[in-house]
Amino acid sequence: QVRLVESGGGVVQAGGSLRLSCAASGPTFSRYGMGWFRQAPGKEREFVAAISWRGGFKYYADSVKGRFTISKDNVKNTVSMEMNSLKPEDTAVYYCAAGDRVTSADVTTADEYDFWGQGTQVTVSS
Repeated sequence: QVRLVESGGGVVQAGGSLRLSCAASGPTFSRYGMGWFRQAPGKEREFVAAISWRGGFKYYADSVKGRFTISKDNVKNTVSMEMNSLKPEDTAVYYCAAGDRVTSADVTTADEYDFWGQGTQVTVSS
């Protein structure tokens, strides 16, 4: 069992930066691939970024590529996402997710992740 708690959300002006963190509890965190998803009001939850269990592979949605960076620390049991050059369309609730069977073929699929955090709100003003 893995429990995930996100932090770092807030309100920022367009062009600004935020760093989201996800603290995980559980003895097998290092075995889990991790992902960030987001959901804006009235929209479906969408994939943002993911990282393999060892941190060697990273994946990004085209909409955030070059602006967001995901990282994983298996000693501190955390996964973070640095978000730069934020845009109003990045406004959403951001969720951290963990899965031990996520592969590169389905890393963008929310159903492949077993555990989810409660979400943290990111609001980007224009």
